Amino acid sequence: MPGKIKAYELQSKSKNDLSKLLGELKQELLTLRVQKIAGGSAAKLTKISSVRKSIARVLTVINQKQRQNLREFYKGKKHLPLDLRYKKTRAIRRRLTSHELSLKTEKQRKKDIHFPVRKFAVKA
Repeated sequence: MPGKIKAYELQSKSKNDLSKLLGELKQELLTLRVQKIAGGSAAKLTKISSVRKSIARVLTVINQKQRQNLREFYKGKKHLPLDLRYKKTRAIRRRLTSHELSLKTEKQRKKDIHFPVRKFAVKA
């Protein structure tokens, strides 16, 4: 593999290209590990970490694309899968929604109708 793989270059590739590249990188990592055991050169040993990072980049891009496709699929639907929902904090997630906050009981509604807020004419 020539040089380091850049994540922005991977974004434009298709799913098949990415999986093919992932297979090649894993194969390369396998050969490098065999050479490490066999007593390979120092240059080969230092390449192991760059290949591992490249594999991580490819997997990250694959995961991002998959999540993006899922977001588009679930857009406009009533429920989202848990891993696609916003995280925020537990307290915020448990909090009442704005609609639930605005709801009033029947008793409160009647009280508001029969005893409205008084308007006073203030003499200037």
